Amino acid sequence: MYDGGKIFAGVAIFLVLLTTPVWYNQGTGQAGFRPDPDLAPARAQSPKCIQDAQLMKTTHMQILVAWRDLVVREGVRTFKTDDGREFQMSLSNTCLKCHSNKADFCDRCHNYAAVTPVCWDCHLDPNAYPAAPAPGE
Repeated sequence: MYDGGKIFAGVAIFLVLLTTPVWYNQGTGQAGFRPDPDLAPARAQSPKCIQDAQLMKTTHMQILVAWRDLVVREGVRTFKTDDGREFQMSLSNTCLKCHSNKADFCDRCHNYAAVTPVCWDCHLDPNAYPAAPAPGE
């Protein structure tokens, strides 16, 4: 085995190349970056969301899918929290009342996570279109 030095050098180069992203992220400080959604407008509307904030961060999509299935397939339209509060199961009429700025709230995290939720296939962004003029204007 006369090529031991070449094998060792090849393995070393491979390991350096394999771990380069880790070292790059550590050196630039970008590894720990996470976007924070703008919650100020929502907190002004209500100090408490339908569920705990940490639960909403991790499972909001599962909640919305469950709501969709209950509303569309079973006709259930009211969600009751553990503490007795009731909400209409609606992205447009419940979630977007408090979290009204889609760009600062939804898009910031979804772009970071590189996900494209299907919510906007059916629902309209309330800020995407100008308000219709009142009758008589």
